[in-house]
Amino acid sequence: MAGRSTTGRTPAGRRVAAVRLGWRSATALALVSAVGVLAFGWPLLASPSSELVGHSADAPWIFALLMPLLLAVVAATIADTGLDAKAVALLGVLAAAGAALRPVGAGTAGLEPIFFLMVLAGRVLGPGFGFVLGNVSLFVSALLTGGVGPWLPFQMLAMGWVTMGAGLLPGATRLRGRAELALLAGYGAVAGLGYGLVMNLQGWPYLAGVSSELSFVPGDPLADNLRRYVAYALATSLGWDVPRGALTAVLVLVFGGSVLRALRRATRRAAFDAPARFTPA
Repeated sequence: MAGRSTTGRTPAGRRVAAVRLGWRSATALALVSAVGVLAFGWPLLASPSSELVGHSADAPWIFALLMPLLLAVVAATIADTGLDAKAVALLGVLAAAGAALRPVGAGTAGLEPIFFLMVLAGRVLGPGFGFVLGNVSLFVSALLTGGVGPWLPFQMLAMGWVTMGAGLLPGATRLRGRAELALLAGYGAVAGLGYGLVMNLQGWPYLAGVSSELSFVPGDPLADNLRRYVAYALATSLGWDVPRGALTAVLVLVFGGSVLRALRRATRRAAFDAPARFTPA
């Protein structure tokens, strides 16, 4: 006679593996990250004789077309290796919450509270879940706010890195209380600033020829282009990037404890990694 299945809750103190990264998903994630580094950094990484320099006006569009395909491959690989129904449900809830948070303060001095939720969710649920969550949240929010454009795949990848990085921070099973909040607040401040600096690289080549002091000049030495990029970032986005990082840190310190407890309680009850046990009917 068929029995009744039961699942135990995940013990407190253990990290919940909502998405377990196998070798296939880890390899796909590493590959798309490597391509992402090239997609963002090619103006500084390409040699003067590179074909990318010769097609500096086309390269951003090529990467914009390539990135959605690569992100889809990573998402499909992760789903195939460890994204079950409970993880999909939690992903949908958190992505919807992130998409709702993003318009709050968007465009106002860089105040984007979505980073606060992404950092905490990545910390609790791990790097694999975090990468998918960052991608999906940015995609959904772009649909809601009309922010779809060639920059969207780059934003999705950058947010995936931010959330994945929170999942890779040390002390996931041991560090708690004020020490953990301090770690996450520091990471949130750096991630908020770093996100803006990375996204600047995506749009910077479009300004070629606009201003020799700020724009990318194809074929120029690395030191000269790096100096122009720093000047470009200081002049255009630092006033948004610093408040973004500061707001993320403050929200983590003020509300992080409650949100972390709620996320850990929800994931313990979901028991993602608890084996099913069958008892006689």
